[in-house]
Amino acid sequence: YIYSFTNYINWPDTYKEGDFEILVLGDSPIIKELNAMAGAKKTPDNRTIIISKINTPAEIKKCNVIFVPSAKSKLLTEVIGKVGNQSILIITEEDGMGAKGSNINFIIKDGKLAFELNQGSMTKQNLKASTELSRLAIQI
Repeated sequence: YIYSFTNYINWPDTYKEGDFEILVLGDSPIIKELNAMAGAKKTPDNRTIIISKINTPAEIKKCNVIFVPSAKSKLLTEVIGKVGNQSILIITEEDGMGAKGSNINFIIKDGKLAFELNQGSMTKQNLKASTELSRLAIQI
């Protein structure tokens, strides 16, 4: 899903240069999956995908995506503060995190993986979700 979002999110031009970097906060099994995906694919605009693990929100730097696993959800407020209005897509995976300011939040709905889209935080960070993505998302 995270890779698929690269097709449906529009970043400002200054975030379309160089490598496409995804930061993961803390240890998460998703790092292995993201590294496998990054080795096999490029972004739609042919950029190399780089996966980096960070240990604290203080380590957040200019990137395209930051993934906050459920084990680090308590740090979301700090992550949002560090990101500010930078055009960094914040993705979380715990109930309630979308309402607390992440851009995209994975949830389980009716036994299936779904995602919430917070248009307010997307606008604040100058990110635009395509109509297709908006239609698939649970809007919050």
